[in-house]
Amino acid sequence: MKFVEESSQTTDKFLAGTLLGTLTSMKFDGSRTMHEHVMKMTNIATRLKSLGMVVDENFLVQFILNSLPSQYSLFQMNYNTMKDKWNMHELHSMLVQEETRLKNHGNHSIHYVNNQGAGKKVFKKHGKGKGPLKINEFSTKL
Repeated sequence: MKFVEESSQTTDKFLAGTLLGTLTSMKFDGSRTMHEHVMKMTNIATRLKSLGMVVDENFLVQFILNSLPSQYSLFQMNYNTMKDKWNMHELHSMLVQEETRLKNHGNHSIHYVNNQGAGKKVFKKHGKGKGPLKINEFSTKL
C-alpha cells in the first residue's frame, strides 16, 4: 500500500512539473481562437490546483499576457500602464475583443527596403555593366 502511495506522489509531482512547464511556455499561435487559448491555460491552472499547486489569478493573468504574440504588444502595453489589474474574466473578455479588432482591421504594415550598396555598379553575368543599381521599395500588406 505504501508503494502505491509513493508511486502516486511521484506521478503527481511529474505531472505537476509537466503542467507548470506547459503553462509557462505556452504561446498563442492563432491555430485556435483566443477563447480556446485562455480556456486551455485556465484548465491547466485548475489541474495544477487539484495537484496541490495553486496558481494565483494574478500570475495566471501574467502567464496569459506573456503567451501573446507581437500583434498584441499594444494591448499588453496598455494593460501594463493601467493602474487597475484585471481578473481572469475581464482579461478573457478583453482579449476576445482584441482578437476581433485585429481580425477586422487586418495586419497593416509598410516595409521600406534600402540597399546599403546603392550607387555601386552591378555587373551582369558576362561582365557588362548596367550602371548603378538603386533599390528603394515600398510595399504594403493589406
